[in-house]
Amino acid sequence: MTDQSTLQQEIAVEQGHLDRVYTRLAELRRSALRAERDGYRMSRVGTFGALVERDAMVFHAAQRRHTLDAEHEGLVFGRLDLRDRSVLHVGRLGVRGRNSEPLVIDWRAPAAAAFYQATPAQPRGVVRRRMIQSSGERVTGIEDDLLDPELAGPELQVVGDGALLATLSRATGHGMRDIVATIQQEQDAAIRSDAGGVTIVSGGPGTGKTAVALHRAAYLLYADRARFAGGGVLVVGPSSVFVQYIGSVLPSLGEEAAVLHSLGSLFLDVTATRSDSSQVAAIKGSLRMRRVLQQAVRDAVPGSPTELRLLYRGELLRLTRGELDTIRERALARGARRNEARRAGFDLIFDALWAQLRSLNPAGRHDRRTFEGELADRGDFREFLKAWWPRLHPLHVLRWLADPQRLRRYARDVLDRREIDLLAAAFATVGAEGPTIADVALLDELDALLGKPMQPKRHSRDPYQLAGGVRELSTYADRQRVAREAGRERPADYRDYAHVVVDESQDVSPMQWRMLGRRGRLASWTIVGDPAQSAWTGDQAELVQARDQALGRRPRREFTLSTNYRNPAEIFEVAAEVIRELDPELLLPRAVRTTGVPPVRRVVPAAALPDAVCAAVATMLAEVEGTVGVITPVARRAEMEALLADVADPRLQVVDSLQAKGMEYDGVVLVDPDGIRGGSAAGVRTLYVALSRATQRLTVLDATG
Repeated sequence: MTDQSTLQQEIAVEQGHLDRVYTRLAELRRSALRAERDGYRMSRVGTFGALVERDAMVFHAAQRRHTLDAEHEGLVFGRLDLRDRSVLHVGRLGVRGRNSEPLVIDWRAPAAAAFYQATPAQPRGVVRRRMIQSSGERVTGIEDDLLDPELAGPELQVVGDGALLATLSRATGHGMRDIVATIQQEQDAAIRSDAGGVTIVSGGPGTGKTAVALHRAAYLLYADRARFAGGGVLVVGPSSVFVQYIGSVLPSLGEEAAVLHSLGSLFLDVTATRSDSSQVAAIKGSLRMRRVLQQAVRDAVPGSPTELRLLYRGELLRLTRGELDTIRERALARGARRNEARRAGFDLIFDALWAQLRSLNPAGRHDRRTFEGELADRGDFREFLKAWWPRLHPLHVLRWLADPQRLRRYARDVLDRREIDLLAAAFATVGAEGPTIADVALLDELDALLGKPMQPKRHSRDPYQLAGGVRELSTYADRQRVAREAGRERPADYRDYAHVVVDESQDVSPMQWRMLGRRGRLASWTIVGDPAQSAWTGDQAELVQARDQALGRRPRREFTLSTNYRNPAEIFEVAAEVIRELDPELLLPRAVRTTGVPPVRRVVPAAALPDAVCAAVATMLAEVEGTVGVITPVARRAEMEALLADVADPRLQVVDSLQAKGMEYDGVVLVDPDGIRGGSAAGVRTLYVALSRATQRLTVLDATG
């Protein structure tokens, strides 16, 4: 242990350096503000060159000022004392002094790699590695690792028991813990692996898979900004709760160019949070659903006209249901997409009516162009066409599946009767409650099958055009700036990402892999997951097929994380006992810390469970400084939310066992483990996940009777 005088002396040393850094940061911020103001003044010169230069100066100065503001908190978190006696401080942002001397090395820079990669076995020239904790601009604590004792002189003080375990013993806060300062060697190898192809990272609970995925995204954006910021980085997690949880991590790492989505929000204007049962999710996630949807998009619209009757110059023209069906099938021949074939369907209607008119009155002197023009002018005919072949949104077709007769017709050669009945009951709730997370992949598939409706070309609005035809006075540089911004603007349904990160990949269904594949056609990938945590109960061969199709033939690199940093050994052993029910020989990560506090398990009568939950939550909030998660079976989440609605502490969060994936809490109250287990292998894996969310304390409440 370190005596307090040594600790305070070393904190004072680091405070002195931190003061220099923040003083320099203030100077840089003032300089950025001056550059902004000077840029605007340049427009007074009136020359073309001055206007262009103004735009560049203002843009870069504003961007620099924003970066300096965003990285103010916790800017410096590490120090390396090297064997050549030099010292490097590592942080979220690179900062140089007035004479260009490095005050802080950006954590993503090659020079900072040793902060993560050095070990006592391979110190990489590092004698002492120090982690620095701070609040605002004040150093609050330090922890050291002595990596090369033989080179440590008497003047080199070593403080604490090691940075990593000390950090992991602290409270997590509301967002995901930022482990940029505690990335270890096996994690860093995955983070800094080659940018191309597919990087696959696997590991059990607490091994830092999510942190690796997010830090890799930040590293790629830093290492090749033109490629990855230009094309975009998409990060996909399993749930909206999870995405909110990790939402602050990339900005805290110095990156705001990545886009975060849950599997339930990847389809435009839809955010699904409901989950299906594991049985229904396995059916909806199966590749067989594509065949069902292909049948649906070719069918007649519910409630659409079954006959066309109209008088034209005394002749009754009539198309029967069978003829209309034949016309629709002809228009959709050879894989034509429903919305894109709409015009072809209308043309075939005109063809059929013209042929019928010529047949009824072969001697008549009719002109085809006049005939079509007169029909097109008739309101009743236009209304028929709109009703017979409307523009379809994927949600329209998904709702058709709530009709058991239609669903049986679409799925009769694809699914068995039990599966059809389960699907019919599940789709019946879409109209009132909205789609489930599994439905979002079906919507995306339907979107690909339907195609985009033909739309008239929209003229872009002139931003300088005012009311009444008056045009605002603007400079050439102003107009060029607007043109550049328009060129950078991505469509709402952007799909050309340069890199795609998929977290909790073990739960991605085949249909969801197809959805992801459409957004990563041009991308490199980072795939993170743990097969032992998988809740997928469907066809494994289908899953591999869909994933391989999404990833293509890109080269793959695999990394395995073997150390559980999250859970104390006392808690992880409880989780390990559960997963070993399925596979006693399963290789599990090693938990590297202990707290001496065993998990608490209580068995209470079912009627007493609400009181027991309230008491356990109150105790947990008192015992831990950080967040507390109440994890419930899916069916009981609303009940527990209502029960704890009056608890005002913002540290408390109630989630179901599926939403808990990827999350971590300082304390966990797990309610009704048998309800999570549910008598299935998927339930056992889900319980394993739920039991491994706690970093400090775990209380399990069983209900009997």
